[in-house]
Amino acid sequence: MSLTPRTGSREILRLAVPALGALVAEPLFILVDYAIVGRLGTVALGALGIAGTALTTLVNVCVFLAYGTTASVARQVGAGNLPRAVKQGIDGLWLATAIGLVVVTVCWPLAPSIVDLFGASPDVAAPAVTYLRISLIGTPAMLIILAGTGILRGLQDTVTPLVVSVGSFALNAVLNAVFVLVLHWGIAGSAWGTVLAQGLGAAVYLAVAVKGARRQHVSVRPHLAGIRDSGTAGFALLIRTICLRIVLIVGTAVATRMGVAQLAAHSIATQIWSLLALALDALAIAGQAITGQALGAGNVDRTRAATRTMVTWGIGYGILLGFAILLLRPVIPHLFDADPAVSAQLDAVLWPVALLQPLAGVVFVLDGVLIGAGDRRYLAWASALTTIVYLPAVLAVVHLGGGLVALWAAFAVWMVARLLTLGARAYGRAWLVTGG
Repeated sequence: MSLTPRTGSREILRLAVPALGALVAEPLFILVDYAIVGRLGTVALGALGIAGTALTTLVNVCVFLAYGTTASVARQVGAGNLPRAVKQGIDGLWLATAIGLVVVTVCWPLAPSIVDLFGASPDVAAPAVTYLRISLIGTPAMLIILAGTGILRGLQDTVTPLVVSVGSFALNAVLNAVFVLVLHWGIAGSAWGTVLAQGLGAAVYLAVAVKGARRQHVSVRPHLAGIRDSGTAGFALLIRTICLRIVLIVGTAVATRMGVAQLAAHSIATQIWSLLALALDALAIAGQAITGQALGAGNVDRTRAATRTMVTWGIGYGILLGFAILLLRPVIPHLFDADPAVSAQLDAVLWPVALLQPLAGVVFVLDGVLIGAGDRRYLAWASALTTIVYLPAVLAVVHLGGGLVALWAAFAVWMVARLLTLGARAYGRAWLVTGG
């Protein structure tokens, strides 16, 4: 069956729009915590910032649980093997649980050391450790949510993750308000509210998985070989994710050396980039699900057609997002109450942020397509290569005394390197492996 542009567009929208809603709901968890904990004062807010950054890093590193599960489940769905698709999803849930328990065991005693890495003062460090330790209890649930989201995306269902995300967000807001503002549990109340909301979300995914297993007559008991395979497949995606984080961390470190105004402007620009990335990530998620299913069904023509359609959409959305940034350039500094020095830096750096959006649209889509194809090993090597390309560019900025625009030019070098490595792979046929 060939995929016409119209049919492809409908399918992409059906998957991408709910996925975007779920992606937007997740950052709202943190925003609600900040809004409520902010009423406790600057110290509590600083503690939340440190602990929240540590937890966000953990989530970003473990996102392979969602991506890897989406690809493997979607491929089995396309191959018509629903029992095996569900079984691979169950294995992913067990892997998430195991990783979550290891993280709790290792990080709980190391919580003070983790907080110290941020250079927190003693008055901020104590509540940060409290929040981090309580939040670590919810790590298994948090990772189960990632794996469960991957299962449903692989089954071409992005609506249920949206419903769970919105429900968890609403429950988190209510519990945080009650525990912090009514019961006066302080920052610990905010952590417990988030843990309970995550626990309920994980319970929903487990219930859905068990129901699917019973329908397909699949055992829900742990299968060591399947868990090992899931871990092996996820390792390559873990390398990819670590490389992405290195680029972001190095960029922030270089901006820190430039001065306070540059660091503040860079932080705002990075947050804007991350927000816009959600829209493009939704296309990438659709790419994962569609590609996995199409290749599982042995339909290379559909895979090619869907990829072309999604790349076109990625470019179009990138152009729209870029224009939006340029139009809002005079307003954006005021939204963040930036002082004149920060505003001047931000005004300049928003140009490369805007100009990079169409390029990002292609890169994000191709990344999602290759993840959906299960081309994980290539993605790991390509990510390492593009990071190696980026590091000399960013070091040149440091040694030549370049400013923030130069730093984002180095970031553009990295994005171009990603485009070349991903584009060359997508143009070839080595990744078009069909069947279950």
